Amino acid sequence: MKNLAKSALFVCATTTILAGTALAATDPAALHAKVQAKVKELQWMSTDPRVVAAVRQHNANPPAATRNMTEAKWKSLPVLDPIVRGLSKNDLAEYLKSKRDPAISELFVSGADGTKVAIFNKTTNWSHKGKAKHEVPMKGKVYTGPVELDESTGVEQIQIGLPVLDAGKPIGSIVAGFEVSKLK
Repeated sequence: MKNLAKSALFVCATTTILAGTALAATDPAALHAKVQAKVKELQWMSTDPRVVAAVRQHNANPPAATRNMTEAKWKSLPVLDPIVRGLSKNDLAEYLKSKRDPAISELFVSGADGTKVAIFNKTTNWSHKGKAKHEVPMKGKVYTGPVELDESTGVEQIQIGLPVLDAGKPIGSIVAGFEVSKLK
């Protein structure tokens, strides 16, 4: 029985190590090139009139239902909650879903304050203010994150962050997560 337990532990540990190194085995230069190609493909979103208008509206007058949203309340909401569904089914979310790249595992648009304007799926956090994926785009630059296991989607992905630009000025951010196994 003791040997069986040791064997099971060894198999679990080996599987975990191999799963964790699967990404490390990916050629970093090739992965970087694929991500940069995806960044170029999505640049249009930064200045798309529908994206800019929705973020501008959110910044000027956040929806009443989300004005007092906290991280704790957001985390407690089920995915079918009307607030979550409202963000994943609003005009901007549906518009962006209609242009979805098959490698995208998640996408969300945030206002200047880091709170959500539109989402594909419920995000782990309500606000990304203070996080590089939002702050770097708010400086007008592109953010590229590390390969990670995403908490909200359960897939290994790389996130990129793009600024939403209104007459060249950053007014929000767009974060897209690319499933590593689907990057081509």
